[in-house]
Amino acid sequence: MAYSDEVVREAVWQWLRLVAADAELESYLVGVDLGRLADHLAAALGAALDGRAVADAWPGLGLGEEQHRRLVDYLAGALWALDVPQAAIAAARAVFAGEARPTGTAGEVRPTGTAGEGRTAGTVGKAHPTGAGR
Repeated sequence: MAYSDEVVREAVWQWLRLVAADAELESYLVGVDLGRLADHLAAALGAALDGRAVADAWPGLGLGEEQHRRLVDYLAGALWALDVPQAAIAAARAVFAGEARPTGTAGEVRPTGTAGEGRTAGTVGKAHPTGAGR
């Protein structure tokens, strides 16, 4: 399913606000041109929601594994807040986490690892993707 530019851009700005509000992650945005980063993230998110591969979505920021995981969780929260379907959220999480092979549609993205390797394709069910109840 293709998402409008408006939905993708709103998700990106919500995502950036969540990252900027995180005491540990905010320092990664100091000196970054947020408009340019938002454009880059919107293109990457649009591709991920369409089930296409995403190159480094947060280029040159020097993120560690834990920080990257938190960014992906914030993405899921921003998409959830916009009522994006759970399958698309799971697909975007998997693509941005580097755990998925794109297959053409967001609902068909599959993880490359197994759950035993600590990799998942995202949450399933009615719970909030970041673990909080709705």
